Amino acid sequence: MNLAIIILYLAAMVFLGWLGKRRAKNAEDYRVAGRRLGPLFFTGTMSAVVLGGAATIGGIGLGYTYGLSGMWLVGAIAAGVMVLSLAFAGPIQKLRVYTVSQMLGLRYGGRGIQASSIVMLGYTVMLAVTSTSAYASIFSVLFDIDRGWGIALGSVVVIGYSIMGGMWSITLTDMMQFVLMTLGMFALLLPFSLHYAGGWDGLHERLDAEFFDLGSMGAASIVTMFVVYTLGVLVGQDIWQRVFTARSPGVARWAGFASGVYTLLYGIAGAVIGMGAAVVVPNLEVPDDAFAALAQDYLPAGVGGVVLAAGVAAMMSTASGALIASATVARVDVLPLLGWVFGGRRAPAPAEPPADTAEFDAEDPTHSDAAIRRDRLFVLGIGLVVTVIALLVPSVVAALTIAYDILVGGLMVAILGGLLWRRGTGAGAAASMLTGAIAVLVSMGLFGVMANEPIYIGLGVSLVVYVVVSLCTRPTAPEVMDEWQSRLGRVRRRAAAGR
Repeated sequence: MNLAIIILYLAAMVFLGWLGKRRAKNAEDYRVAGRRLGPLFFTGTMSAVVLGGAATIGGIGLGYTYGLSGMWLVGAIAAGVMVLSLAFAGPIQKLRVYTVSQMLGLRYGGRGIQASSIVMLGYTVMLAVTSTSAYASIFSVLFDIDRGWGIALGSVVVIGYSIMGGMWSITLTDMMQFVLMTLGMFALLLPFSLHYAGGWDGLHERLDAEFFDLGSMGAASIVTMFVVYTLGVLVGQDIWQRVFTARSPGVARWAGFASGVYTLLYGIAGAVIGMGAAVVVPNLEVPDDAFAALAQDYLPAGVGGVVLAAGVAAMMSTASGALIASATVARVDVLPLLGWVFGGRRAPAPAEPPADTAEFDAEDPTHSDAAIRRDRLFVLGIGLVVTVIALLVPSVVAALTIAYDILVGGLMVAILGGLLWRRGTGAGAAASMLTGAIAVLVSMGLFGVMANEPIYIGLGVSLVVYVVVSLCTRPTAPEVMDEWQSRLGRVRRRAAAGR
């Protein structure tokens, strides 16, 4: 019964991908769902992309080990979504770009700033790899197949529905995944785990007091989670690309905030489920196995299948979100950058996007069928790369940590500085990205990849260099700042006129 539900779920993903294909009429539809998502769809797709395997499987595992304090991983992600939505989603949605690197080019001018796209591509690819490895572990158990075949099965489905309609297909599948995650976590796994544990009173009777201490994980670990994951959400291409899908700054702001609240509740539920698992199955060698143990061994047939489908949905939504983000960065940022570096075909400078579509490839108009075909080839190519990496690397936790630390330590200051400080310059941004990334890598060599120090050192160096170099160099060219300001103002007037 559980296996049949998973097969039905996978078939539904492919069908929804086909429906999304019918909505993708041009490159803007394919990359950012035509910038037409309303509150319901935006809340669902934002929640689905941030709540992946780490938030679901890992969140329950942390609850199994630390109790209520295990909520802070997902809580840090929720905080990032809330801050992004309330403080930055409105302005960045008005820019009508496709990528973080385009925003940097628009704000600072020049091409050197596009080097940020290499870091962003590495981050999004590794995010897709970790999600692929996560759902493959479930498939290998359910279908009794090797891990490699589990990766292949999941990749065929994710690449299949993503390639058909791009962001529209991903949005439709995200909505189904959002419903499954809500049903599986809140309506099924949470009450069943509490029931088998004897309710809240049973948890108090059978668990140590530290399980109810919000700080039992340790202050240093909790703070680092907020630094890495909250700041990572603020600058991640996979998250920004969801912001670009909103039909208005108001939708991006308030529906995004609703997604942050949902994410926080999801984290609390995961921690409580983990506590229930600590009572029901107290001797697990690997805490992350708590999710599958409850779903397979303690839930009724069918119910367990829905919960397992919810876990797969969380992983697939993050994998597909990272996949379309990787393909968009590669197509829009990295390809023109390589052409510029090696003297090939040169695309227009990132500070000169057309007023309506921000399409950066002059030979590939937004409304051209060729644009969608090329985007599909990039989704297919990146998807195959992700599959191969997942097959070759059994554990990618260290690699993802490196990518996340470089993303935050290298790009965070330049991105937020451009949004908040008018005096910030392109030279300051480029220098801060380079020195911040180097500081992170050097610190990892000194303290270890999984240490807390690298992210703090990288951020500190990046901030100091950004401020000093910006103050020591000429302000950003007036024409670049005029374009930046007029882009914000022009979109604001259009939004007002459309209401």
